[in-house]
Amino acid sequence: MNTFAYKRSSSVNDALISIGAQHDAKFLGGGTNLIDLMKMGVEHPAALIDVTRLPLSGIEEHHDGVRIGGMARNSAVATHALIRQRYAVLAQALLAGASQQIRNMATVAGNLLQRTRCFYFYDPSYRECNKRVPGSGCAALNGYNRIHAILGVSDRCIAVHPSDMAVALAALDAVIQVRGPAGERSIPIASFHRLPGKTPQIETALRPDELIVSVDLPAPVGLRSHYLKVRDRNSYAFALVSVAAVVDLDSGNRIRQARIALGGVAPKPWRVPEAERALTGHEANESAFRQAADILVQGAKTLRYNAFKVDLARRSIVRALSVASERA
Repeated sequence: MNTFAYKRSSSVNDALISIGAQHDAKFLGGGTNLIDLMKMGVEHPAALIDVTRLPLSGIEEHHDGVRIGGMARNSAVATHALIRQRYAVLAQALLAGASQQIRNMATVAGNLLQRTRCFYFYDPSYRECNKRVPGSGCAALNGYNRIHAILGVSDRCIAVHPSDMAVALAALDAVIQVRGPAGERSIPIASFHRLPGKTPQIETALRPDELIVSVDLPAPVGLRSHYLKVRDRNSYAFALVSVAAVVDLDSGNRIRQARIALGGVAPKPWRVPEAERALTGHEANESAFRQAADILVQGAKTLRYNAFKVDLARRSIVRALSVASERA
């Protein structure tokens, strides 16, 4: 690990001034991802600006929805009454991620910004990684790519975004509130994470001198929801495929609205509005769910070891929608 300066911020303005004054500085929240990357020699910040003491950890009703502070701990969000009652899919996703100890440390902002768990990205002995060294290549393309993406990929990068929370937030149409030297701005979660394209090292729409201050959840589409996570082991493992499903049904079991987001299959939470529209007006049954699943995985690009994800994603989508639809 490289040497670095450390500063604890006393206010949001103080944090923004500090990040702007120090070259190659990073904000430090729970540190559950950043510190690991520093130990592995992947990240080399010259300074860490500690923002964990800022008054940004509240969870409260906001307009028609809920506002979650950027420094709220994952465990606090997962167990909060408002979240459990109105946004159960988010609570489920958070409880499916990591261990209790990590959830007690990890923050909402940090969860959104966590970096891929690609083997080749995490190990600097592999020189081919366009996320670490732009233009160096992608070792995963011809390597062991079982955990890698099948949707939204490019010839520069096939890494997946690892967050469970972000998948649920995508299904809930969350909006990320950020603050920087130029003031405040709102970023819909659909636009927050970027596809790799030709610049896989640029992963989000957040600027280096901006801080995530909160996440806004609009009024829920429906209270029937389910988060399904398929992984190699039942505890403390990243998703091979995950599905956040939110469904609103009328009294005749027909779908008024549906939201579906996939994790483990793309460089960002994956949503296809066409698949959701295809469900509207149809009876909530396996036939309709299969049709939506087929649309969601259209265009999948598979490699030697990850082709199984296409069928696994289809089956997981049908299962998640089925469970969500059956819930009271």
